[in-house]
Amino acid sequence: MAHDAAEEIQHEFDARQGAVPLLSAIFDDLEALWARANAGQSHEADAPATPTAELGAVIDRLDERAFGLMLLLLALPCCLPFVYVLPQIVSVPMLALAGQMAAGRESPWLPRSLKAREFEIARFRDVVRRSEKYVGWFEAIARPRLTVLTGRTGARIVGALLLVPIASIMVPLPGTNSVPGVGVSIASLGLIERDGLLVILGLIIGLCWVAMLAFFGLEAASLIKDWLSALL
Repeated sequence: MAHDAAEEIQHEFDARQGAVPLLSAIFDDLEALWARANAGQSHEADAPATPTAELGAVIDRLDERAFGLMLLLLALPCCLPFVYVLPQIVSVPMLALAGQMAAGRESPWLPRSLKAREFEIARFRDVVRRSEKYVGWFEAIARPRLTVLTGRTGARIVGALLLVPIASIMVPLPGTNSVPGVGVSIASLGLIERDGLLVILGLIIGLCWVAMLAFFGLEAASLIKDWLSALL
């Protein structure tokens, strides 16, 4: 059944093109499944209040670009400024996905506990909808180039480098998630579109921002240490 659903979603993607339409089609399918599963429970006290789905259900509906699509889906909420809960939650499966890319896996695998993690479909749909304009702009200029970076060997290097900005997203401090999230999103789009130039751009944004945070963080710590030493 999951295979049939994946084929139907892929047909939808072929007709509409783009990562955002594909993710929207997946959300439509998951909402329809949720509605059928919860039909007749609307008056029960323990009935779910809003459509939800498991992370594994999304993975089952993705094609061979699953790594890029999953990373994009999870990175988009991290792009929002001053949000410190959702980014830290989604950074865990993001770290697992990037690590698997670095290890050379051809398709994503997540532990049962992560695949069973539920999310509100409407919440992710809203994030995808809000980012559609920006994602569409990058997709409009994307084309296959420097494809060595999106091949199997290149993807291993990209996955290893993505671990750095994703690790930054896990830190619940100001400035640690938005810019790295943008970098991971752009790199993910590059993987989806097989555009090595976008991958490089995303990595530069994410890695340079983390380097700046580390540098100024150490500088600030040094200044505080000198100030305390002067007082003592």
